[in-house]
Order: sequence, then C-alpha cells, then structure tokens
Amino acid sequence: MHPMIKEILISENEIVEKCKELGQKIDQEYQSSQPPLLVALLKGSVPFLSELIKHIKMDVEFDFMDVSSYEGTESIGDIRINKDLDRSIKGVDILLVEDIVDTGRTLKNVKEMLFNKGAASVKVVALLDKPSRRVVEDIHAEYIGFEIPDAFVVGFGLDYNQKYRNLPYIGVLKDECYK
Repeated sequence: MHPMIKEILISENEIVEKCKELGQKIDQEYQSSQPPLLVALLKGSVPFLSELIKHIKMDVEFDFMDVSSYEGTESIGDIRINKDLDRSIKGVDILLVEDIVDTGRTLKNVKEMLFNKGAASVKVVALLDKPSRRVVEDIHAEYIGFEIPDAFVVGFGLDYNQKYRNLPYIGVLKDECYK
C-alpha cells in the first residue's frame, strides 16, 4: 500500500469484477439498438474506461472530453472545456464514462452540452458514486460501480493534484496530504 494511503477502500480485484458486471448490464441494455458512443471524461476515467471496455462484448467506439471543475479537493462549480469531442454526435446514443459522481455539477453541465450537440440520449456509467456530497439532486448514474462514503479517494484514475492516479485500487488519502 502506498505510504500516503490511509486505507484501501476498493481493491483492484473488486474493480475488475464490478467492470465485468457493468459490461454485462451495458450489453443487455443496448442489445436491441445501436451501440452507444462511450464518452470518457479525462483524465480520471481512463483506467475505468480501459477496464470496462474489456467486458463489453458489442462493438463500441469511444471518444474523450476534458473538462475541469476541481481545484485541490473541492469542486469549484465552474466547468471549463479543455478538449471537446472529435466527432459529431447528432442522433447518437451516448454513454458517459465518469470516474466519480460527486457534487453532480460537472455531470449536469456535460450532459446539457451533449444534448445541445444533438445526442439522442445520454446515460452515465460511473465507477464511484458519492451521494452524500450531491449538490445537484436530479443527477445520477444509470450504472454505478460502488457507492462510497464522504472520504477523499484516489487511485484507479482519481487524483489529488495529478498524483496517485496510477494506484491499482481506490484508497482513502491521508488527511495530512491535503489539509
């Protein structure tokens, strides 16, 4: 375990098993329609996307958006688009791949942007859900890996000031790292 991690909340094996389960649910949901375009939010969702697509059996395409709304440990509520999609999504079903649903602000804004670009539908698959921090009440993920308590977590793509993304598990960061 990394010395700055207080505890491992979700192991690598648990993440892989959950991705298998989510992949099966996504395959079932879209079996009678066109596969969705997976839109992953950079940078945090990349490990989750990489593991998840191994377990989706249908042919899928994916693209990336880079949006930011955090400074340190807090969501600032101001969404900046650093990288937009590379293709048109008019009439396309979107499956938004997110590392964590926290306040809901980023997700709300991104979903609105995707609908404004002409998406036929937008659903969300999130590795983690932290409902205790939700500010935007009507935002949720259709597919959720794990519901977690209000702790500052890192690993498997999640970071603190760009560090700890490469940890193969989800861990709780020691308080002295950010306070």
